[in-house]
Amino acid sequence: MEPLSRITPATADVLDALLGAPDPVWGLRIVQHTGRPAGSVYPILSRLESAGWVASVWEDDPGRTGPRRRLYELTADAVPAARAAVARIREGRTAASARIAGASS
Repeated sequence: MEPLSRITPATADVLDALLGAPDPVWGLRIVQHTGRPAGSVYPILSRLESAGWVASVWEDDPGRTGPRRRLYELTADAVPAARAAVARIREGRTAASARIAGASS
């Protein structure tokens, strides 16, 4: 697993969605969970997979109609790093909110 050069709030949202999923999850569910556009989520998933943070497989459900879905999950090695990254982004958001609240009072 390679370290990520930067973790944006959007990347943290994707990591959070993957951390909260008990099983591999398909990309559109991650889009829905994060509220981020697919045009942001899928490149993030690709970057995470290239870095070894995420593994993906094509869904194998012959009884399902429609196009096949790609299922994503965090690799075991990535789980602690993902938790730490999400926590750092949350702390940054909380600190920024506190500064804004302090400035407006």
